[in-house]
Amino acid sequence: MAKSYYLDNAILEAVLCNTPYTSPSPVYVALYTAAPGPTGGGTEVTGGSYARTACTFGSPSAGALVNSAPCTFPQATANWGTVTSFGVFDAPTGGNLLYYGNLTASKTINTGDQLTFATSGVSVTES
Repeated sequence: MAKSYYLDNAILEAVLCNTPYTSPSPVYVALYTAAPGPTGGGTEVTGGSYARTACTFGSPSAGALVNSAPCTFPQATANWGTVTSFGVFDAPTGGNLLYYGNLTASKTINTGDQLTFATSGVSVTES
């Protein structure tokens, strides 16, 4: 899992320049069919009732944390394609990409499917 340049800069400014950073609450998980990078980009799923989903995380341990409850996306009303990666955002639409990473295994989402990341299924690590 990697951090976006947006978050890298916000953390550096908060730690070394005494510039306040307000943590977003909640954070939202987004799905991608083409992975984003540190400046964003990629191809986020659209249409077919897709929406980012709010996700809660527990306390970090040893530089990592996981979601503390399932993160469930809406049921697809059209094919979403093959989801390969995900991002964590500070807003349900638009907003700033915070973290991003690839799924362990790609998942094709078709009409009627509903994707859920189980508790502890989303892991965010600092390196």
